[in-house]
Amino acid sequence: MPELKDLFGEWIVAVDAAIRAAVVRMVPRRRILFVEGDGNSFTAHVTSARKGGFLPQTSFRLVQGRPEPALSSAWRAALRGSRIDILMRPDEVLFRAVDFPRQAADFLDGMIRAQIDRLTPWTAGEAVFGTTPPVPIANERIALTLAATSKQKIQPLLKLAADSGAASVAGLVNVPEAGHEAEPVRVFDNPLTNAGGVAIDAPRLLRLTLLGAGLAAVASLAISAYAGNTLDAEQQELQHRIAQRRAALRIDQPGGSAETMLAKRKQTSPSSVMVLEAISRVLPDSTYVTELRVEGDKMQVVGLTQDAPSLIRLMEQSPQFTRATFFAPTTRDQNDPGQRFHIEAHITPYFGSGS
Repeated sequence: MPELKDLFGEWIVAVDAAIRAAVVRMVPRRRILFVEGDGNSFTAHVTSARKGGFLPQTSFRLVQGRPEPALSSAWRAALRGSRIDILMRPDEVLFRAVDFPRQAADFLDGMIRAQIDRLTPWTAGEAVFGTTPPVPIANERIALTLAATSKQKIQPLLKLAADSGAASVAGLVNVPEAGHEAEPVRVFDNPLTNAGGVAIDAPRLLRLTLLGAGLAAVASLAISAYAGNTLDAEQQELQHRIAQRRAALRIDQPGGSAETMLAKRKQTSPSSVMVLEAISRVLPDSTYVTELRVEGDKMQVVGLTQDAPSLIRLMEQSPQFTRATFFAPTTRDQNDPGQRFHIEAHITPYFGSGS
């Protein structure tokens, strides 16, 4: 689960970055650069101006998130809806040279975030950081430079940008000894407002969208299960009615009356008296029947005889009985005059014209 949570977080960050990049392309904004100097002093100048005028650079000191002296009305209007880049002093940022296996190039942000408390004095929740592009080194590894600072340090900068009505604010820093041609590291990049002045929270919107999709899927499954159960109940009820109707139709057909059915049952069901008569013809005179049971087309007979196995052969030779077999062991007590047998056989339903 932690791996899945980290993967989901990285996906949210990637989608958020893509959304912000798309917004930047669709809604061009004025870009303004603040260069940090000594003692919380800043110099501001416009790096990409819109049509309609030129602004000279201005300087101010940042005191509790407010510029002193106050910015002119022209600069306040320029900052509203713009993108502010703040070039931070390198001595205000912590740098660390780190290296990773080459296979980790696609997961650098997550791997650094997991180790940020070891590389810096801050935890992952207290720090903002960026890295230089990785470069290959020996032993199949890549090297890069980490630039990090605390969120507390950048709060006055965020407050200045938010109070000015800027669309976004980003913190940049030049890596010492990286050369003048090297691109500065982006330590943080915070969207503040969209074109209409409403705060954008893409990660929250993505989470709510996924949550809504999950709830919709659960609701769809519940509705499908309920509808399936309802359809099954209706199908069973319909099959029951069809069976009842078929039974009624069979009764209403010619020859399907109750009297006809009773007569047919009489002709096809064996009579106990006729079974007893057939048994008496089959069994020898030395055999005595003590119990006779007739259930449907099956007959069970219990009695005494001198030779129990021969009874099976005699019953099989009779046209009235088939599949004769012993359904219980043959026993012989001291007081019995013969063997006590238990024979079971199937009965043919017809016993002659007299039945």
